[in-house]
Amino acid sequence: MSDHSHKNCKAMLGSLSEYIDGELPPELCQEIEQHLAGCDNCRVVLNTTKRTIDLVQMPVEQEEVPDDVRARLFKRLNLDDYLPQT
Repeated sequence: MSDHSHKNCKAMLGSLSEYIDGELPPELCQEIEQHLAGCDNCRVVLNTTKRTIDLVQMPVEQEEVPDDVRARLFKRLNLDDYLPQT
């Protein structure tokens, strides 16, 4: 990684959503793919983002999440305001 620069990382991460959605011109996709080939950190961010999108888009069975599990998850994600007030 001789010419690796965090400026390139910021530019790549700024275009990540459009890249994943296939909304970028081919030339820019090629630049991003070259950056990803040499940047482990950005590859991890890309892979994690793709996995998160896949999880969010998965069909959910109609099983209820137990209240205690839901409360712990919401607290962990700092979403306490969305928990029902008791």
